[in-house]
This record gives sequence, structure tokens and C-alpha cells, in this order.
Amino acid sequence: MYRVKTYNQIAARGLELFPSDAFRVGADVVAPDAILLRSHVLTSADLGPALRAVARAGAGVNNVPVDACTEQGVVVFNTPGANANSVKELTLAALLLGSRDVIGGMDYVKTLSNVTDDHTLHNLVEGEKRRFKGQELFARTLGVLGLGAIGSQVARAALDLGMRVVGYDPDLSVDAAWRLPSEIQRMQDSRSLFSQSDYVTVHVPSLPTTQGLIDADALRAFRRGSVLLNFARREIVDEGAIAAALTDGTLSAYFSDFPSTTLAKHHNAHSTPHLGASTVEAEENCAVMAAEQIRDFLSAGNIRNSVNFPDINLELSFGYRLAVANRNVAGSLGQVLSVLADDNVNVIDMINKSREDVAYNLIDIEQPPTPTMIERINAIDSVINLRLFDAPG
Repeated sequence: MYRVKTYNQIAARGLELFPSDAFRVGADVVAPDAILLRSHVLTSADLGPALRAVARAGAGVNNVPVDACTEQGVVVFNTPGANANSVKELTLAALLLGSRDVIGGMDYVKTLSNVTDDHTLHNLVEGEKRRFKGQELFARTLGVLGLGAIGSQVARAALDLGMRVVGYDPDLSVDAAWRLPSEIQRMQDSRSLFSQSDYVTVHVPSLPTTQGLIDADALRAFRRGSVLLNFARREIVDEGAIAAALTDGTLSAYFSDFPSTTLAKHHNAHSTPHLGASTVEAEENCAVMAAEQIRDFLSAGNIRNSVNFPDINLELSFGYRLAVANRNVAGSLGQVLSVLADDNVNVIDMINKSREDVAYNLIDIEQPPTPTMIERINAIDSVINLRLFDAPG
């Protein structure tokens, strides 16, 4: 029976995908084969010897020690796109709030709670409403930095609002590029995007190359009075530089999903308490995707949406399956196949893929491997771990 340890509150729709006769799932599980979590911070000490997979019900994996997992042969999954619509909608709300001082207007109306006469209230409101006048989004320019699952949806919605949309993503895949509306104008770099945009929204992952991406130097390329939206990750921006830009008028407003002590007292900085994926639908979508990935990996060795191992899929038919993770060095697969050949084991089907420093192999064989064969494969210097599956039937 496979053991899956959960952290945080995982949506029931996801947990229901684990058959009770083959999986034990819960927060009290010990020595797990897999871990399913949301925002819980995992450490290297949590990576027990039995662990084979970690699934993050969300896109970011900055709460998972990915390098340590890779070294141990633990596959780390995320759920790209599962919460994209939820984050898109919150970003659109911020975009609308950034164009008109709705927040200031609502706060003003609350100060009138002691007014008891409707005629007086009406006159006060009509006399002060000019203080909260804004501008329409129609025909304004939105710059989308990062055109993945979320950024592309935000861009499409902005087009529907009549905005001009410019985008930049140095890591845009061919498939993602095909999915983008043709009306989006591709920029050559981030500075050209900033210089053309009335609003800038950031949708890039937190990586060493993107942390502090919006700093004082980048902000010098912004249009004066523009609005910056950050519903990606807090560390994408230099908050000290954001505070200075709000003070000198480079930015008229900053909206983010990450409260900050640096910006807490700045009246033009607005934060939500990390609500991007906090919808019933997003939590369910993420839980379902993560559960499906763990189930397929533990049951058949297949990998989909991993951040540290290659995606790989081979239909499990009959016989026996070896799943071998190894360091990506020349001759590794040949050594494994030599062990099988030495015992006259026939290979029915196989697939091999690599990703940076690691490789992963699914090898279907006719005969059950002997304990000696397993020991010999595990003894190969480049092999990280090996798992054996009995095919159905």
C-alpha cells in the first residue's frame, strides 16, 4: 500500500482520487512514499528514505527543497495552470482598482456613517466625488511580463476590455506562443515593455534570475504615474525601490498579493493577504492535478509536470516495469541494460529521457527481476534509485 502524507488543507476532490485499497492518505502518515502539500515549508530533514515524490498543489515550489529532492531522486511536481483563472480574476480586480480610486471612495463613504439624512448624504457625496475620479482602461496599454498560464489569460482578458496589450517572456515555449492571441504585441525586452505601458502586471516564477527583477534600475524605464501589479511572488520586486517610486510619482499605485512591512504605511500600496489561489475552484483544481500526478507516478512510474525530472509516459501493459532514476552521465542506461542482458531478460518496451543533470528510464521486461539483478543495478555508480512495478493482469 502506498503512503501519502498531506500537509495543509487539501481539497476533498483531490483526496478522493486515491483508491482506498491501494493508498493510505492523511496528515498522520509516517514514512511516506509521497507528500502532498500547499504552502507548508518542507525541509531536507522531511525527505525520508522511502520518499519518492512531492507534489505542490500550486505553481510555485519555493517551499520545497528541490535540489535536495533531486539529489535523492525524489520527483517534485507542481500544478501549472490549475489556479490560473483564480489569479487572473484577482489581477483583473486590481487592474480595475488601479484605474479608479474605488478604495478611497469607499473609505470616504464609510466616514459618513454618522450622517442620518439622505439629502445631506447625497450632497456630501456629490460634492466630494471628484476627489476619486479615475480613468478608463479602454485604449490604455497593459504590459504583461511573463506569458505563461496566468499571464496569457490576463492578456486575453485585457484585450476583451479594449486595452492594448504588450508582452515579454524570454522563456516562452513554442506551444505557449501558439496559444497567445495575435493582438498581443511582443516586446524585445522588459525595458521596452515598461516604457510603453500604463499598467504593468508581473507573472514570472521566483527564480534566482527573477528575484529583484523590478528594482530601481528597472523602474527608471517605467512611464511616470504608471501602475504596477504583482500577483506572482513577493521577491520579484525590490520593495524599497517600490516605496521610493510611489513617493516620487514614478508609480501612482502598487497592488500585490503579498503584504509587506516596508510598504504597509504607504497609502498607494495595496495588498491582499495572498488570495491569488484562494477560491474553491482553484483549490480543487490544484488538489485534483496533484493527486492524479502522484497516483500515476506511484502506480506506474509516469511523470507529468515535474520541476526537476523530465516528463515521461509509457503505458503499463503486462510483465514487469523498472523505473530507474540516474545521474545524466554517458553509459548509464547501457550499464542497466547490460545487467538485464546478462540474465537473458527480454525488454518489451522502454523510454529514456533526461533533464539537466538527471535522467529517468521506464523499462518493461517479461520476466520478474531477481534480487541479485536489482542489487547489481542499484550498485551502478550513476543510479540514484530504482523501483519495480507489476503490470496489471
